[in-house]
Amino acid sequence: MATSRKDFQGRVLRKGEIQRKSDKRYVYTFTDIFGKRKSIYATTLKALRVKEDELKKDQLDGLDVYLAKQATLNFVFDRYLSLKRNLRNKTRINYEYMYNHFVRYTIGKRKIADIRYSDIKYFYQALIKESGVGIGTVQSIHTLLHPTFELAVMDDIIRKNPSKGVLAEVNKTDGTDKGVRHALTLGQQRAFMNYIKHHQVFGHWTPLFVVFLGTGCRVGEIIGLRWEDIDFENRLISINHSIVYCPKPGSRTKKSKLQLSMPKTKAGIRIIPMLDEVYEALRAEYDYQSEAGFNSTTIEGMTGFIFSNKDGNVCRPATINMAIKRIVSSYNAEEIIKARKQHRDPLIIPDFSCHHLRHTFCTRLCEAEMNMKVLQSVMGHSNIKTTMDIYAEATNEKKIESFKDLTTKYKLF
Repeated sequence: MATSRKDFQGRVLRKGEIQRKSDKRYVYTFTDIFGKRKSIYATTLKALRVKEDELKKDQLDGLDVYLAKQATLNFVFDRYLSLKRNLRNKTRINYEYMYNHFVRYTIGKRKIADIRYSDIKYFYQALIKESGVGIGTVQSIHTLLHPTFELAVMDDIIRKNPSKGVLAEVNKTDGTDKGVRHALTLGQQRAFMNYIKHHQVFGHWTPLFVVFLGTGCRVGEIIGLRWEDIDFENRLISINHSIVYCPKPGSRTKKSKLQLSMPKTKAGIRIIPMLDEVYEALRAEYDYQSEAGFNSTTIEGMTGFIFSNKDGNVCRPATINMAIKRIVSSYNAEEIIKARKQHRDPLIIPDFSCHHLRHTFCTRLCEAEMNMKVLQSVMGHSNIKTTMDIYAEATNEKKIESFKDLTTKYKLF
């Protein structure tokens, strides 16, 4: 019978444990998942075994549960995220926030092997109908769940990916048009801008929305614009970063903080020529701030931001979207009354967000039949398919208009 190994105090040591004679430190030696021998150290046996328990929980117990097909969706997601080594910190924080907020405390608690296609479909539909979540948010959740299930398939934990095809089915059920951002018509765009320009309360928003509709920039790029990014002499705008509001790591709430973000792709770094209206709006804003004072906000060493809120800080995207809602609501209410008095149909502006203005700008350039590669460069699209999709929608509407005009000029008989 083998004799149990003991430490210098006569206590029986577990397999893999020893106490060194040289410094009397305790050592636990093990083999990792790559077959390599490794060791952990402690000055006391109690401290060593705490480390052993943590190691077993992290590397052995969890793996055993995974292989035994008893793992929850949460376990597999955490495993999936830990394998994505090249994620930017902002992206990782956003992934964690989205998952924690919508999945971890609901369907995430279930064993992944027990989740079926109908469960995912019900989960998505419940988010939309009961929780009031937009289809765009559901799409973001899907981009996390689909690869998580795919990892379990590749590891032979489940046979099929239950999320496969669910999003398309949900889109079909709830209307394929949901989540699609349509551009404002030219009439709606002009009505919106003219209303702001001449409004006593909303007038101060004019320069910001001129830049939105005159550059097609993303909201983070616009609120991150600095005066040093503006070349008035050559009438050029340099887009080289953006400002984002990231949720705090591990948070289920919407508490967030300002962060500097670099473009995900090289296409995001670009130079945009200024339209005359953009040049004039920025020039007037610069002259105004020269007298009233410039924005003093500092974000990760960057200063000189162009656009400020009422407190003198960088604008939040949510604040801009709320302003749009107030402006649209006020305009529509007044327009309905005017149209009734003038015996005409009102020109109603639909609800929209900052990103619709980017889509609107792109649509205007498409309607002007701008060169496709130039348009892709100005928009900062890394994939020309994105540009083509907007182009196809815009040119299809223009084609219909052209044929309506053609009926008055062209007769077959």
